[in-house]
Amino acid sequence: MHVVVINASPRVRKYSNTDKIMISFCRGLIRRGASFEKHAISERKYWGVIRQAFLDNDEIVFAVPLYAEAVPGLMLEFLETLPKKDNRTRVSFILQGGFAEGCRLRCGEELLRDLTKYLGVSYGGCLVKGDNFSIRLREGECLDRIIKPYEKMGELFANGDGFRFNQAKKFTGPEIYSTPVRIATDVVFKTVAKRTMIKMAEAAFGCTTPLDYKPWAQNSYELDSAISQNEQFFTLKKKYNM
Repeated sequence: MHVVVINASPRVRKYSNTDKIMISFCRGLIRRGASFEKHAISERKYWGVIRQAFLDNDEIVFAVPLYAEAVPGLMLEFLETLPKKDNRTRVSFILQGGFAEGCRLRCGEELLRDLTKYLGVSYGGCLVKGDNFSIRLREGECLDRIIKPYEKMGELFANGDGFRFNQAKKFTGPEIYSTPVRIATDVVFKTVAKRTMIKMAEAAFGCTTPLDYKPWAQNSYELDSAISQNEQFFTLKKKYNM
């Protein structure tokens, strides 16, 4: 089996969580004797090469990050450049996101299923998994613990059934958390996790300004004064037909 694996993330590979997942998945393919080729649609200059790979092969996997419960616009733009094929080509998907609950990714999964109809190909299933937000902030053993399970999924995929095997369904994890777990998770995210993410952002990206920083609040008097002057100007303009 030869598999064309396409990273549908708009992020460059260096900062792509999806790319790290693909690397682990492809290791699993190799362990079962399958071959693969990797592509990334973030590199527009290679779209012609990726299109040709899509046309020349019958086993395609798109690895897709979920952004705000929608697939990346860049992916949809790329798909519009592809000609239709027939159902001898099978397209499968790896759908990953930051939300841990499986239910948060189901809308994206249904959209991907419909996209295979648009392309005229057969649907090979979708491997769905959340709770991947911190991948690119992790290294060493911490990173391996998160992406290692994808290697096993690559091995099973190489058996030739796409993602239709039972382990793929279980791979998602909890579909929805119970109310007590949701409350506990919310508390953790607003306290410990928030402080941890701030430290990680400072260390990895040099971020120092909080997301809720409001620069205009520091000069509220000046802002109010400017708004008042602007309103007075338009009142006079209307009064004297200026």
